[in-house]
Amino acid sequence: MNGMNRRRVLRGLLDGTAVCVALPLLNCFLNGNGTAMADGSPLPVRFGTWGWGLGLNKAIFVPQKTGANFDLPEEIQALAPIQKHINLFTGFDCFRDAAPNLCHKTGWVIARSGIAPANQSDLPGETIDVTIAKKISTTTRFQTLTATATGNVRDSYSYENAKSVNIADWSPLQFYSKLFGEDFQDPNLPDFKPSARTMVRKSVLTGVLDRTKELNKVVGAEDKARIDQYFSGLRDLERQFDQQLKKPEPRAACHPAKAPTEDAKPGLDYELVGQRHKMMTDLMVMAVACDQTRVFNMAIAAQQAATTKPGYDKPHHTATHEEPVDAQLGYQKEVSWFIRREMELWAQYVGSFAKMKEGDGTLLDNMLIYASTDQSLARLHQIDGLPMFTAGRAGGKLKTGLHIAGAGGQGTRLGYTAMKVFGLENTSWGTQSNNTSKEIGEILV
Repeated sequence: MNGMNRRRVLRGLLDGTAVCVALPLLNCFLNGNGTAMADGSPLPVRFGTWGWGLGLNKAIFVPQKTGANFDLPEEIQALAPIQKHINLFTGFDCFRDAAPNLCHKTGWVIARSGIAPANQSDLPGETIDVTIAKKISTTTRFQTLTATATGNVRDSYSYENAKSVNIADWSPLQFYSKLFGEDFQDPNLPDFKPSARTMVRKSVLTGVLDRTKELNKVVGAEDKARIDQYFSGLRDLERQFDQQLKKPEPRAACHPAKAPTEDAKPGLDYELVGQRHKMMTDLMVMAVACDQTRVFNMAIAAQQAATTKPGYDKPHHTATHEEPVDAQLGYQKEVSWFIRREMELWAQYVGSFAKMKEGDGTLLDNMLIYASTDQSLARLHQIDGLPMFTAGRAGGKLKTGLHIAGAGGQGTRLGYTAMKVFGLENTSWGTQSNNTSKEIGEILV
């Protein structure tokens, strides 16, 4: 391996041609519900996620009533327009077992992967969106789409492992170009012409993948595993290219909007986050309607939400630790202001999918969106009683409009339920105390 570098490897792989594909960093490079489709097949059912930061104030967030027609305490009153489309889950716990309670991380990682992380760099297992995408989204152009309203590419809650995080799209302009630029194939055009650029890309990938065995002969065992993982992603990309070279099924709901004229201004002021959230949501809705993907993610805050309020000197996360509890109200007033704004954005997100007509219903009728957060009471870094939501009827498989009280049960039951809705064959999900084989039957049709 003396003298080996990334450029030399690629030159050998491609026989000195000008076309190149970057390799991952290897150890050897280092020192030491609607109508069916025309062919009779049902409309696709999609899976999405939405993430918010820093939880809830239990006394003014958790409804007194369970089941249908639940009350909306003041912290979630913004959900009134979408109440019939959602389910609210409260009182479900995440269990860290012998692992530490990593502030602003342990809760969301357990909720999304079923496993408690061992340290700050640990991202165990894979997130639920990745698992479900392998089942339902292998034939779309993008296996998953991940976006954030924070303006920071690092703010993602989706990963395959600690070394393979699904980087978040953050710029509406770039997101539009990615989705509806020159590689976009409009499913409703009468004539179909395969993209010459896609054909070239597929040819290059096929050539590279055919030569991986030669590279595996000259690297160590750890690098072999890393190469296998890397090229597994390229094989998925090759399959997506195959799909792009076929005429897509017509999608009546697909009407790509005009490109944004400019990005939202940088910054974490609530108004700016809200603008980015709306712009990215509108693009995500159309991407799903045009069958660009069947699995998607959106986040409105980083793990330690840094959203700011005009005229208030502390960002959301700092306020959870420094703002006194109001003696009369019984909670932190400014912290609650931030949570109420987050619930307004959740209502906007769900409402955007509910407005999009598809078949005899809406796009939301044919999806399940799962929403989670990082803490319950952020002031104390609690992960018991972590609130969660679902939205959508998953093609008629789910009931909506319900409040389900978990009474200290496993929060992973909701993720396991989602897996069963999408036909995954695993008989349980999660590890140790988070392992469950019990669905939340109250929401199942």
